Amino acid sequence: MPYLTPYVTPYDGDPGRGRGRDRGQVALEYLGFIPILILVALAAVQIGLIAYAAQQAGTAARAGARSASLDGPFAADCQAAVSGWLADGTTCTGGGGGDEVEVTATVDIPSVVPGWDFGDAHKSATMPRDH
Repeated sequence: MPYLTPYVTPYDGDPGRGRGRDRGQVALEYLGFIPILILVALAAVQIGLIAYAAQQAGTAARAGARSASLDGPFAADCQAAVSGWLADGTTCTGGGGGDEVEVTATVDIPSVVPGWDFGDAHKSATMPRDH
């Protein structure tokens, strides 16, 4: 029966010698990957904020148009339809003659990273005037 030799590491034949040099390698790899994970997380949060601001602008425009169709205070109703933390950056304009009214809501898109401006979300709604 042939004699089997135990596993030998490629360093110098000492099976325990190579393990000490690899200790902590995974931790360093994760440490290098953390900035990428943070960047992806910030991008996901920013995309969510953009979508939320657009949704709030649409809701505000519809509420303002509904109020304007009844000859109500459309600008106040438009701003009241927006979440409190977005209300400061919200403007509502309206107009229209005849049988229809149109209200446009503009909501400032908040930024996760200070100094980056993602512009505004603009949404319009048109409703028939209620006589």
